[in-house]
Amino acid sequence: MRNILVATDFSNNAYCALFYAAKLLAAEPCTFHILNVYNENTPLQGKKPKLFSTKKHMEHLRIESKEKLTSTLHRIVTDDENSKHNFKILSKKGIISKVIAKTIDEKYIDLVVMGNKGLTEAADIFFGSNTIRTVKQINKCPVLAIPGEMDFTPPKEIAFITDFKKGCDKEAIGPLLFLASLSKASIRVMHITEEKILNNEQESHRKLLELCLKGFDHSFHWMQAFDDKAKVIDIFLKNLKVDLYAMVNHKHKLFEKLTHEPVIKDVSMYSGIPFLILPTNE
Repeated sequence: MRNILVATDFSNNAYCALFYAAKLLAAEPCTFHILNVYNENTPLQGKKPKLFSTKKHMEHLRIESKEKLTSTLHRIVTDDENSKHNFKILSKKGIISKVIAKTIDEKYIDLVVMGNKGLTEAADIFFGSNTIRTVKQINKCPVLAIPGEMDFTPPKEIAFITDFKKGCDKEAIGPLLFLASLSKASIRVMHITEEKILNNEQESHRKLLELCLKGFDHSFHWMQAFDDKAKVIDIFLKNLKVDLYAMVNHKHKLFEKLTHEPVIKDVSMYSGIPFLILPTNE
């Protein structure tokens, strides 16, 4: 991973996400592109958003964005102190999900990093609405969502959640394998099962995944799904003391089902563990 895009709204959570990414990739030479996106709905510091923006208001936002980005740059350079890392700042006007999608192409981004909750996020939302919109807008780059203001600890236990209804080759889970290799983490595959045995297609997908995990310490775990898959996952992550978990963003499959479950909003698992969302070529 050479180019990392870190979105910021200058909240403590956003800076925590930047710091986490820098520490996670401490051994890797990379460029971090710190991006702030503003638009007519963005409030100036200490002021409420205006119903109708003016040119003067937008100019103030542009200036404030660049000033705060410069301040963030100075802070992370001081905190990181890593000669392998290069930090650049980007200030853009627009809608965050669309700007991120465009920047991925322009800067050849390998990983997008976002905080789960920002300045305007309610505490009971499992990860921020900006993160949800971004994940749905892009499907060619992995997204790492960092929860709250957490301290960095190298991930030693990584969970990969799947229902085996779609296959995952080495390219699809490449970012997961890369991050696992950085800290020599174990990978725990959690299968949420709604049936007693896998069908032939699911078993084929399981065998393919097992081949992809060759060389990594790994194990497979079956968890029975009832009405609430989110709570089943929560129990699994807590029991295995998982440090980071991942899922492939298959359309109309497990990921989308989870993001639409109403109960997801107050499930504790999404408040304390980094979440890697892997893209698919669908």
